[in-house]
Amino acid sequence: MKKAFLTFERWTTLAAMIGACLMLVVASALGVFQIITRFVLEQPAEWTEVLIRFSLIWMVFLGIPAAFRQGAMVSVDVLYRWSPPKFRRVLDYAVTIAALALIAVLIWWGTDYAKRGGVQTMAGLESLSMIWAYAAVPVGAVFCVFGIVGNLLDPQRLELETAQ
Repeated sequence: MKKAFLTFERWTTLAAMIGACLMLVVASALGVFQIITRFVLEQPAEWTEVLIRFSLIWMVFLGIPAAFRQGAMVSVDVLYRWSPPKFRRVLDYAVTIAALALIAVLIWWGTDYAKRGGVQTMAGLESLSMIWAYAAVPVGAVFCVFGIVGNLLDPQRLELETAQ
């Protein structure tokens, strides 16, 4: 069961990271396009600024699961280094519970904001609903759940910690 979950988690984290990378490509391409239209053609495309902002938001929220998976988000290094191995495991669970509590809040309120934003439209792109921007929060948070639990359950991480 643990192996199946870790395999699933690796796929979800990879999918989130690919999405984050694609959003970076979109933001970069739109930035170049905006520079060309504004300074070369002297006819700025206002819609690019909005899409750049929202692609960067999606990039961040889809990139966070990889950071959680590597244990890079929440750190109690000094206490962790000075603790015996059994207490380290208690710290792992405490950090995991705290991170999952934060993510639960993001899922709850992010979903609420996305629902409320469904009636708004994006400035400069009146045909698109703001739900697409606000949805980055709960979607990224759901991916984070898998990364957080995967970080706790990963046997390779545990072997590295006991070797130190």
